[in-house]
Amino acid sequence: MSTQLPAVGHLLRDWRRRRRLSQLDLACEAEISSRHLSFVETGRSQPSREMVMRLSRHLDIPLRERNALLVAAGYAPIFKERSLDDPKLASARRVVDLILTGHEPYPALAVDRHWTMLAANRTVAVLLAGVETSLLQPPVNVLRLTLHPGGLADRIANLPEWRSNLLARLRRQVEVSADPVLASLLDELASYGAPEESGAEATDFGSVVVPFQLTTDLGVLSFLSTTTVFGTPVDITVSELALESFFPADSFTIDTLNRILQSVNSR
Repeated sequence: MSTQLPAVGHLLRDWRRRRRLSQLDLACEAEISSRHLSFVETGRSQPSREMVMRLSRHLDIPLRERNALLVAAGYAPIFKERSLDDPKLASARRVVDLILTGHEPYPALAVDRHWTMLAANRTVAVLLAGVETSLLQPPVNVLRLTLHPGGLADRIANLPEWRSNLLARLRRQVEVSADPVLASLLDELASYGAPEESGAEATDFGSVVVPFQLTTDLGVLSFLSTTTVFGTPVDITVSELALESFFPADSFTIDTLNRILQSVNSR
């Protein structure tokens, strides 16, 4: 039994609407006539491969979905998808490892589009001590690990603020990607229930960084979280890779993590 592929015009129209653009807006940006774009979306005109790629760029469609558009239009996909351990991605993996290792003694990790942890430095493993074993079985989902009652949730001193930021970020990802896996993850995380507000006023960093405070046996470690992505990837795996880095927000955190890593090195 064959499965009929969705029409490329319908897919392009859905992406345009998701980006909240009118036909005229997109036509102007892509330097084509709105009449031609209308014909493409309604199936009255078959877009060329170059046209599919041009519209994809202006709609900022993820590489994985650009492949889907090409297939729907009758063309071969052009973007490769390889494991991060693939020899052809050795240079990318080397860069990731250098960044993660170079960020020690502060925690840093690499995640894919579904927030699956692909790599992490040694500090991350130290801070995950005490987490339920089931949450650490591969594939490890970083958001679930953070907000699950058996994960880090009980140890996050600013859990309401951290949870709110994570869910808002995930909600934006669902809106722009329409990824059903992310939508399901959002529902799951929301089902854990909101923690009681601590009464402390959240610090506003203008969405540039996100505060993260973790309670440990040595005291509360305070971090500022940032995300790094690759700018011009041509491989699906690299395009969906994000590096989550945590920077110390106070001298106590700096001193404590330096001592922790020294202890790890001496073993």
